[in-house]
Amino acid sequence: MALIDNGVYVHGRRVETPKNLDETYRSLDAHGGIAWIGLYRPSPLEVASVAREFDLHPLAVEDALSGHQRSKVERYGDTLFAVLRPARYRDEQESIEFGELHLFVGPDFVVTIRHAESPDLAAVRRRMEAHPELLAMGPEAVFYAILDEVVDGYEPIVTGLLNDIDEIEDQLFGDSDDDALSRRIYELSREVINFQRAVHPLAGMLEWLRRGSEKYRIDEELQRSLRDVLDHVIRVNERVDSFRAILENALTVHSALVARRQTEAGLAQNDEIKKISSWAAIIFAPTLVGTVYGMNFEVMPELHWAHGYPMAIGAMAAFAVALYGVFKYKKWL
Repeated sequence: MALIDNGVYVHGRRVETPKNLDETYRSLDAHGGIAWIGLYRPSPLEVASVAREFDLHPLAVEDALSGHQRSKVERYGDTLFAVLRPARYRDEQESIEFGELHLFVGPDFVVTIRHAESPDLAAVRRRMEAHPELLAMGPEAVFYAILDEVVDGYEPIVTGLLNDIDEIEDQLFGDSDDDALSRRIYELSREVINFQRAVHPLAGMLEWLRRGSEKYRIDEELQRSLRDVLDHVIRVNERVDSFRAILENALTVHSALVARRQTEAGLAQNDEIKKISSWAAIIFAPTLVGTVYGMNFEVMPELHWAHGYPMAIGAMAAFAVALYGVFKYKKWL
């Protein structure tokens, strides 16, 4: 059974906890008040039952069944339909795990359909039940409390992303594996982009709800709560936008540093080649002179000349010194 928690509330207090949907409908008819139905990965039959009872719009029901929706809020008559993207940060994997939450909010009911473990709506229900005056404000109060819980859940993600970005900045100018660092920056950038897609629509959604507060006679206290959630969303959006810019700059800087290191390595290699070639030339010149005396001539010029040996040694030294001077002048040595 996908029914996780189910309550009928009158004046902010739970009067019944029905065991199934049919009992919920009967209890709501008998007591009035509001029904708060929590479903987790319900079957199409269960969603169809709720849709028939509360006259939910077919397009909203189709979205709730298919899932994989973007964050949005829509109004069908006197029923609000909202899709939220709760999330949590997995620090070890440096990834964000997204959930999906669908809400139907009507005059006397709230139906939540979760497609993932988060958020913990039981905590929201306990908090609301501990303050009956909030629940007494109606289904909109439940809706705003759930919105607040989802947005509050984004704060640990912002903290986790900030810590990882700080580590990347430290790695940029330290000793690190270039390929691993590039991959880390790219993958974290992808997570930030996905987070942006979940968070950015919320500002427009909340602003749209705020503008309709007076038209639908939303309690003034709830309007203040809505503005507080909107301010929180704006702060999160600003932080996430800055994270994306920082990571893009980090990737650019990292690419520049890698290119510079490769250039420096190439220059260093060229310098080594020049040095080796220079010393080879210096050694080759005396060797060339010396090998003359290793040839088997029958008549060898200057063989019996008294100054032949010192002249040969002098020529070797002169060649070597001259070449050393030339290569030193050209900065090969």
